[in-house]
Amino acid sequence: MRLLVVEDDKDLNRQIVAALGLAGYAVDRAFDGEEGWFLGDTEPYDAVVLDLGLPKKDGVSVLSDWRRAGRTMPVLILTARDRWGDKVQGFDAGADDYVVKPFHMEEILARLRALLRRAAGHASSEFCCGPVSLDARAGRVFVDGNLIKLTSHEYRLLSYLMHHAGKVVSRAEIVEHLYDQDFDRDSNTIEVFVARLRKKLGVDIIQTVRGLGYLLGPPDA
Repeated sequence: MRLLVVEDDKDLNRQIVAALGLAGYAVDRAFDGEEGWFLGDTEPYDAVVLDLGLPKKDGVSVLSDWRRAGRTMPVLILTARDRWGDKVQGFDAGADDYVVKPFHMEEILARLRALLRRAAGHASSEFCCGPVSLDARAGRVFVDGNLIKLTSHEYRLLSYLMHHAGKVVSRAEIVEHLYDQDFDRDSNTIEVFVARLRKKLGVDIIQTVRGLGYLLGPPDA
């Protein structure tokens, strides 16, 4: 899953990006409202962490412009403790949730997991497909109850497919959501990751849909 962090405090921005990266997400960053708006308007993010007190263009304006343009990704806003009015403005502008500064990083991670699973139509942090289960909270994958070790890119790929189980996902879409903007993207590597993932899982839940992409479903589907 690919996320965007828009926060002008460089230290806080770095901390959030690092925590999200360790949690298995591909993360882009912006330090002002204009850059954040542009990235959110042109890139297919799965969710955004958006500070409201931004230079050049405030967070409420950024969010309002995204929603007017039809951008529907979940947005988690950050607001100062004594500015409750910002929360109301943020929700009215189209925010999905908020976190008050200062905050614990685990709260950011938990709220983003909730937003991502709700956006995908899932009620739980545990995703299952046949004998394969993915625990988004712990970042672990099991097959028949046995822990499977995956690389970060293999985990990201499986997580994205799990969030979109039952739907055909193109290689181009996977590339857009698997890597951050600074990564040298190559759709051919997706085939390599899929092959490795199939081998490690040992069950046929990732189907190739000729000319379209991949479909995750139970082995007997």
